Amino acid sequence: MLGIGYRRVPILAIGNDVYCDTSLISSVIDRHFPENQGFPALFPQRKDGGKADTGMIKAFCTFYVDRPLFNLASSSLPYKKFTAEFIEDRGKWFGAPVDIEVMTSRQPAIKSLLSSHMSLLEEQLADGREWVFDTVAVGYGDISIYAVYGWVIRFRGMREVLIEDKFPNSIAWMGRMADLVKAKREANAPVINKIQGDAAAKIIASAGLQSTEIGFDEEEAGRLGLQHGLLVSVAPDDNATNYPTIGKLTGLNREEFILEVSGTAVSSLRCHFPRFNFSARVVREANSKL
Repeated sequence: MLGIGYRRVPILAIGNDVYCDTSLISSVIDRHFPENQGFPALFPQRKDGGKADTGMIKAFCTFYVDRPLFNLASSSLPYKKFTAEFIEDRGKWFGAPVDIEVMTSRQPAIKSLLSSHMSLLEEQLADGREWVFDTVAVGYGDISIYAVYGWVIRFRGMREVLIEDKFPNSIAWMGRMADLVKAKREANAPVINKIQGDAAAKIIASAGLQSTEIGFDEEEAGRLGLQHGLLVSVAPDDNATNYPTIGKLTGLNREEFILEVSGTAVSSLRCHFPRFNFSARVVREANSKL
């Protein structure tokens, strides 16, 4: 309906600008809802009075939490309990058939690796700090890593691996995060409206354009073999690579690509992708015939 081939979650729509991938969404939320307007900071200052470690926290979340750590967690899923349709879909997602027996046989080793990864978190929290990056409040770094550990610890047999006796600081931190998430959900429950996809598409289609121009960096475009106005295909580099989004390249800088796309519900919207872990490839010149 929106003309967006990307099939991972989450996505964010502000007006009829649609942002894909958490790594970009976090920056956008921080810009649109800044601390100086009363919103909580995604990248709060350190408790020692130092400025926020914004760049390193983004790198930590994008290249550590969202890749090796999350991949280990998702590989711990009970694949033998899933339907054949789901397994087939995962094969399309990964670009190769999923061997359930191989996936299952690797899970004891994956549990061991997750234990090793939690030892890194335990080391980070060993000085008694409240939040992972010793910030004045919970931040994006905490939210990102808790999204993995708070999920995977529910899997069968995982509580026997990620145990308080071995990781007392990490488990205490997870308890603080669980309490915070529960409180936030309860506080925001009255203002959250759950809607179906077609309704969301209509809202996005009817929304006005936002002032989201990022310019077009000709130097960076040259390095990538791209030009303004070309029809390009953008897809992740790691998985779901065969679900591209195709549109006219209208914006490019060091952080993101912007494509102008259209679908059955909207004649034109801007779809934003991060530069990290995504690639853009030329399909054809935008003004040529199909």
